[in-house]
Amino acid sequence: MSKLGKFFKGGGSSKSSAAPSPQEALARLRETEEMLSKKQEYLENRIQRELALAKKHGTPNKRAALQALKRKKRFEKQLTQIDGTLSTIEFQREALENSHTNTEVLKNMGFAAKAMRTVHESMDLNKIDDLMQEITEQQDIAQEISEAFSQRIGLGNDFDEDELMAELEELEQEELNKKMTNIRLPNVPSSSLPAQPERRLRRPSPAHRSRAASSRRAEEEDDDFKQLAAWAT
Repeated sequence: MSKLGKFFKGGGSSKSSAAPSPQEALARLRETEEMLSKKQEYLENRIQRELALAKKHGTPNKRAALQALKRKKRFEKQLTQIDGTLSTIEFQREALENSHTNTEVLKNMGFAAKAMRTVHESMDLNKIDDLMQEITEQQDIAQEISEAFSQRIGLGNDFDEDELMAELEELEQEELNKKMTNIRLPNVPSSSLPAQPERRLRRPSPAHRSRAASSRRAEEEDDDFKQLAAWAT
């Protein structure tokens, strides 16, 4: 067994060491990530420095240039190892965070289940059925009351319709008389009619003049009645 295996075996069998909480483990992993990130930045700077030295010495001092390249290779190897370690720690941290989240979710769901069980234990199904039946009955009563209020109430059925019709006719006659008094007949033109040229015609007989006058009066009366009829309609 490797020394690393013996180390983990020995540490796991110790009864005195208590398992850390998820919060403590996450804090340790974040500290390790921060430390390795700083180490990674340091190695990258050293690699650039050794590369600059190798270029500086070059052919005039090949030995110094080769030593710089060797150190650069060692730093690159360490950097690769740190990259792999950071990936492993990041995976472990994410898995631990998910486990912690799942644990909290499960715990809260358990609390909710207990609360629901407590609430249901205090309920009686028979009482619920009675309550729903009472609610339905009260809704039916409220509907009947609303319908009763919405019905038309018969008022004014004790009046005599003949008396009402007579009163209505009187009112209509009063309105008609008012409108008749307000009728304005057309005004007679004040200017004199133009003089007709004298023509030598045969003077009509008295009977003819009488018939013509009667016809003009009839036409005038007909016009007045037409105006009254148009106004009344």
